[in-house]
Amino acid sequence: MVTPSSIQFIDSALSCTTSLALSYSDPEQKWIIQKHLTSLLQDYPTLNPSIDTFNHNDGTTVNLLNANGYLFVSDSSPPIAITIWLHENYPYMAPIVFVTPNPTSKIHPNHLFVDPSGATKSAYLQTWQHPRCNLTGLVHNLVKLFAIDHPLFCASPSSSFTHPSVVSKMEALDRVTGAIHYDIVALTAKNEEEIEELSNLQAVMNKRVDIARSIFFELDHERSTLKAKVKELTEEADVLMNWLRVNEPKAAVATVGGEDDDIDDAFEAVGKVSNLMLDSWAADGAIEDLIYALDKAVELGVVTFDVYIRLVRKLAREQFSHRHNIYASD
Repeated sequence: MVTPSSIQFIDSALSCTTSLALSYSDPEQKWIIQKHLTSLLQDYPTLNPSIDTFNHNDGTTVNLLNANGYLFVSDSSPPIAITIWLHENYPYMAPIVFVTPNPTSKIHPNHLFVDPSGATKSAYLQTWQHPRCNLTGLVHNLVKLFAIDHPLFCASPSSSFTHPSVVSKMEALDRVTGAIHYDIVALTAKNEEEIEELSNLQAVMNKRVDIARSIFFELDHERSTLKAKVKELTEEADVLMNWLRVNEPKAAVATVGGEDDDIDDAFEAVGKVSNLMLDSWAADGAIEDLIYALDKAVELGVVTFDVYIRLVRKLAREQFSHRHNIYASD
């Protein structure tokens, strides 16, 4: 039941003509406001009338009546602090509704009817039309909606959408809209996760493409370098062959297509000392190649370290002997 003090407060506020007067100018409008607000407080005694300054989004400031207090939607959920502002053009403009969170109960993210600032919207507000709509009908609709989808952290936001009940067409529409809304939220989150995974995969693939392109360019550059080197060596070989044809006919014939013995004879050393020196040079180079091959074998694990040391020592002694012959011949 509405208290006499609340009725007196509403009457005094609507009849005030000082600088603190409300932004309702039409007498008939004031009568409707008094009637609707009194009816609201009669049905929902947990709400109280109040006066305050309201700032619109366009920056204009008005003095408005509001009803604030708590809505109890169920025994198992916390009460909802709410403020209902009566627009300066009420009842032809819908009221402005805000849910106020508290330190222990925050507004649920992605809520269908309440945004993070607390601003509340519903089909009842969006299709507001006088005289069909009024404050009591609005709060009745909000209680139904918040029982279905509580705006504070207290329960799963979409769990009660599956419970059948006898509801009005508008409330049924709100239920369907809410179910679709949370399905879209879940699907959007899943799609965003998949998009992030695909973006990461794309980044990896782009990196691999860059690496492959770099390798291709390096190989192409190396191929061009080798072709130029082959061309250079071919030209040098032609110069050498021309020189041999003029100065060493025998060597030229052996190089062009003679027997293996002819090739060896083409570069035959003169004297025993020269032969010994040439053989020592060849042996030294062969030992050097063999030691290099042993190094690789140790790295690959083909040869044990003990075997490697024994062979290297033996080869080093032999190489020392050959190098002694080389330097002794100088």
